[in-house]
Amino acid sequence: MRRVRRKLTVEILWLYVAKALLGSKPVKAYDIVKILKSEMGLKVSTITIYSVVYRMAGEGLLETVKVGGETLYKLSERGRIEFEKAVKFIESVIQVLKS
Repeated sequence: MRRVRRKLTVEILWLYVAKALLGSKPVKAYDIVKILKSEMGLKVSTITIYSVVYRMAGEGLLETVKVGGETLYKLSERGRIEFEKAVKFIESVIQVLKS
């Protein structure tokens, strides 16, 4: 069960980051860390989450917004589309496993 839990959390952490930003205003990377821990119960190291956020921004899944001296992140349109595709894929996998 430990392996399944890791595969469905840490190894697809980008989905949780996307979910945290879905429909929200731009936030700092540290706020994403807090959301994932408090609202989703994910116990992942802060550096891992930061790494995922930076990678997602580099891939165009997140947009960066500069406010003052801070960098804020929001889900891009591409990120929203990829998130929705991934969720549909996971739902189809669940249907296969249940049948």
